[in-house]
Amino acid sequence: MDNETLFNEEAEPPGRSTGLVDLEKEVIDFRSLAEIAVKPQPARQKSDRVLFPFKDSARARLFRKKHYPEITRFEWFDWHWQLRNAIRSIDKLSVILRLSENELQALVHHAGALPVSITPYYASLLDAKNPSCALRRCVVPAMEECLHAAGEKEDPLAEDADSPVAGIVHRYPDRALFLVTDSCSTYCRYCTRSRIIERSSRHLIDLDKWEKAIAYIANNSNIRDVLLSGGDPLILSDNKLSWLLGRLRKIPHIEIIRIGTKVPAVLPQRITPALCSMLKKYHPLWISIHITHPDELTPEMSAACIRLADSGIPLGSQTVLLAGINDNVSTMTRLVQGQLQIRVRPYYLYQCDPIPGSSHFRTPIGKGLKIIHGLRGHTTGYAVPTYVVDAPGGGGKIPLLPEYAIGWDKGDLVLRNYEGNIFRYPDNHDEFKDIH
Repeated sequence: MDNETLFNEEAEPPGRSTGLVDLEKEVIDFRSLAEIAVKPQPARQKSDRVLFPFKDSARARLFRKKHYPEITRFEWFDWHWQLRNAIRSIDKLSVILRLSENELQALVHHAGALPVSITPYYASLLDAKNPSCALRRCVVPAMEECLHAAGEKEDPLAEDADSPVAGIVHRYPDRALFLVTDSCSTYCRYCTRSRIIERSSRHLIDLDKWEKAIAYIANNSNIRDVLLSGGDPLILSDNKLSWLLGRLRKIPHIEIIRIGTKVPAVLPQRITPALCSMLKKYHPLWISIHITHPDELTPEMSAACIRLADSGIPLGSQTVLLAGINDNVSTMTRLVQGQLQIRVRPYYLYQCDPIPGSSHFRTPIGKGLKIIHGLRGHTTGYAVPTYVVDAPGGGGKIPLLPEYAIGWDKGDLVLRNYEGNIFRYPDNHDEFKDIH
């Protein structure tokens, strides 16, 4: 497919079975067990089998029956259908949720940078009656977004200052951030890049911009690691994403490609066998998943993550610490332990970035430190993320840790363990004794 056709095509033509991948080649056999038992079967052929490659939770089935009774199960699991039917209007949202006065006013008078978009699947996870529902607070606007506190900026991390060409942020010596799209399927109200989301003047899915960004990476041999982000790269069509990955893989000094995404949590239907088969061609490939709360760890998301892991893709998570949503030890413990069960390694716990209207989401640093202290030693080390502040002004990610190292005394390092007990480690390298 030539480049011009690739960038002018529709994401992928919609249809009743679009996104369900080569239905002839996959796995649920819809014939009755009785028929199979009495009728001799030929040698197993892929063309004789049908795959329905997704799990369906009881909650989603009830939600679909109530709010989308006219659509089929196949349509519900079509990621294109989910994108086309993303909930963006107050009329549709008010049918699904009993909106509070705060939410209603925020939607009616919305003047913030970030639009509203919620996939029907993710809407099925929201508590229709409780405005304090953790997931609901993440995606439904509130009037607090109108309050701008001191220190808040549209680009608090100064990414624009480190952008040598459109779509590239080059802050660290050996890696570059490649913003490949300005859209997501579902918008988190605390989004760091709300300044670029769906801004036509900064449209990033553009062949000319992509070519210039790729040329920048190719001409900087110190870049060995490229992180694709946006927006969300996984809402690109398989063809576009494959084209982009293929171009990056042809650059000799690129060792690692990473994808940052929230799709497995908000649009798990996108993680099709066809997508995974395509991604496998571009190893070593890593995926960082934005996961917020244990309520996101549904059967659908679990199946999506397991499918990616089975494709040989290492999975890590990035979680933003949010006030009243996940800022306590018990919630975070359920989240990180649940992630390990679906083969996602907790990677970063972020202090919420100070974008305009985010003060109601931000917690004191002490809460984050308390959470790390409550995880370290109380659960496996694999489940303990690194707590970081992405320093305002472009300072990069700075890790924060509870005070385990108290100091030095007479050549010993004095340590405090997870229980609060004190221990000494001999750290005096100036004194040696012959043990023979």
